[in-house]
Amino acid sequence: MRSLRALAAGGAIALVLGGCGGGSDEPGAGNTALANGKTFTMVIPGDPGNLDPHLTSLSVTGQVDRFLYDSLLRLDAAGTLGPSLATAWKASLTKATFTLRSGVTCADGTPMTAALVAQNINFVSDPKNGSTRVGVNVPAGAKATADDATGVVTVTAPAPDAFLDRNLGSLPIVCANGLKDRDLLKAGADGTGMFTVKESVAGDHLTLARRPGYAWGPGDWKVDQPGVPETVVFKIVTSETTAANLVLSGAVNVARLLGPDGQRLTGSGISKQDFATPAGPIWFNEKTGLPTADEAVRRAIVQALDLGQLGQVLTSGTGTKATGVQTPSISPCKQNTIGSSLPGHDPAAAGAALDAAGWTKGADGTRSKDGRPLKLAFAFVSGSTAGVQAAAELLQQQWKGVGVGVTLKPVTAAQIGQIAGGQTAWDVALIPIGITLPSQLVPYVSGATPPNGANFAAIKNADYTSNVKAAAAVPGADGCDKWAAAEAALFAHLDLLPIVNTSLPTFAKGATVRHSDGDVDPTSIRMLANG
Repeated sequence: MRSLRALAAGGAIALVLGGCGGGSDEPGAGNTALANGKTFTMVIPGDPGNLDPHLTSLSVTGQVDRFLYDSLLRLDAAGTLGPSLATAWKASLTKATFTLRSGVTCADGTPMTAALVAQNINFVSDPKNGSTRVGVNVPAGAKATADDATGVVTVTAPAPDAFLDRNLGSLPIVCANGLKDRDLLKAGADGTGMFTVKESVAGDHLTLARRPGYAWGPGDWKVDQPGVPETVVFKIVTSETTAANLVLSGAVNVARLLGPDGQRLTGSGISKQDFATPAGPIWFNEKTGLPTADEAVRRAIVQALDLGQLGQVLTSGTGTKATGVQTPSISPCKQNTIGSSLPGHDPAAAGAALDAAGWTKGADGTRSKDGRPLKLAFAFVSGSTAGVQAAAELLQQQWKGVGVGVTLKPVTAAQIGQIAGGQTAWDVALIPIGITLPSQLVPYVSGATPPNGANFAAIKNADYTSNVKAAAAVPGADGCDKWAAAEAALFAHLDLLPIVNTSLPTFAKGATVRHSDGDVDPTSIRMLANG
């Protein structure tokens, strides 16, 4: 739903989603000995699947795509907008203009033009194309026009968008061949990014090669920038223990490790950067006819959970109290939207509420209504972290205590995409969502359901919708109080259940990196001679 850049699941997504924040040192700072011509290897926790940047919501895919595609604007570690493919921009609630940088070329050597950028935006904005970026980066129905002579792209939105420049500016831009044949993008790429796909082996690794002519990185970027790797390898490793061992041995340079294995690396002399991100929320499928469509049922089963204990199990004891679903460090809106809206842990009250909702307890301790058992399928990413599996088992145990049956449904990262696309049956799911703007949440919690929209949980919350309408009429951060009221309405009706915030550590050995918009920034990587 990095972003909302992405949907994913897991221990904050071991497949972590979206926007993390926080500062970091300049690449290579404190290390005078940089090495050229090296290979940079990074662990990713799942197969990225389809690499098309307009047809994915997975965080892990977004990380890979950062190396292959550029966007009009870039966010630094603090969430501040800066130039990328565009050198100048301006925006109102319904109109944005971007002036492109000259001299940018696609991987095949053809020039990046304003017309290509406009085609990208118009493809995404048309709901018939099924892009996961519609309503996230590009408003549905937005229209883009181009003037190749001046390099100016003009976008008009059919409705107010408080963060129009940030959203449009974060869209990865695909080049001409990929726009003509999107099958080329499934395991390859066609962009202006710093790297191209050299090899893709499903379930094992991806190998990228550096573009020697890449000359439009941030700041005073130079083509012969020292310490930049010639090759990048994304190694798919689902076990955090294995990933930690690979970092310790020097077989990989970077891994994100949330659980005890990350704690094992702390203090080992390996570089570590911490980034605050929500670990959750839990989603309830509100499709008509399902038990979780009833707010009374949602409230009862939330009362049955000890959220404090669940959060600590999920984060292996490192979590802090949740404040919302946005990445707190780089979102312009930093209000605590949860407050006291979540019911406290009270199994007795939970049981009474289920009785009142018509779900009676039988002699065997299980509940049913009109002959239908109260049994929920709980989806979560398998093999992400030990904390996720343990949290799923704890949830199952606490719901069983009030007569609710739970079938644990471990799924792959790709299957999370199927849940988001309405293709997989589920009742409750742990799907962390990495968003850096409150507006990025809107298509996932309101509006049309798949295949006509992204509201995969079929949420209908009038309070949320009315507050969003008011917030969207105010440009930028001036509308944060209204956006906070909208997000709070989701928690008040328990459409989403925040659990805990966690500090997601990134460990690096033999290289230095920076993060921007929640991912490793490919232009920041510097290989160390002594690594």
